[in-house]
Amino acid sequence: MAATILITGFGPFPGAPYNPTEPLVAALARRRAAPFAHVRRVAHVFRVSYEAVDCELPALLAREKPDVLLMFGLAVRTRHMRIETRARNACSRRLPDAGGQVPVGVTIVPHAPATLPLRASGQRLVAAAQSAGVPAALSHDAGRYLCNYLCWRAAEAGNNSGPRLTAFIHVPLVRRGRVVGSRRPPLTLDDLIRAGEAIVEAALAVPR
Repeated sequence: MAATILITGFGPFPGAPYNPTEPLVAALARRRAAPFAHVRRVAHVFRVSYEAVDCELPALLAREKPDVLLMFGLAVRTRHMRIETRARNACSRRLPDAGGQVPVGVTIVPHAPATLPLRASGQRLVAAAQSAGVPAALSHDAGRYLCNYLCWRAAEAGNNSGPRLTAFIHVPLVRRGRVVGSRRPPLTLDDLIRAGEAIVEAALAVPR
């Protein structure tokens, strides 16, 4: 039976009218390269809202039963790919989601642990991105916004016999035009797609 990989991204949100994870996820779902030939790929883009994550993630996992869950999100202040290793039991009440909603508290689950680990095989995914010529590093802080919230909900699902690998990758803003005078030119969408392909291949190679 072909392996199933669920690949998710996010749409735009306040302060980021363009989110490169949306076209990235679409591109990875369309690839026909050898590593993808016998893999069932499911792409999904979340609206940047707590309600969307709570409603759509459980439904996706129940319906698709993915072997691998790869989630991508935008980190506007980074210049490299960040492979997250854990989710934080933390929310920000100062940052509304795309629907204008804010969490009711400063934790996701009251009285729960401060962090939950992700089944990410982080070093393997970092090496994969770097092999594609894209800078990458492990990260232990997914923030307090929707990316971290999705990490937490996915980690909860992973602890209940979910996908064998659950990983969240923060990507930087990408160049959308010509850049002059930069010592290290910003990454492009093609760079992210190339690294994403390598990450997918590495994730699928993780033993069952």
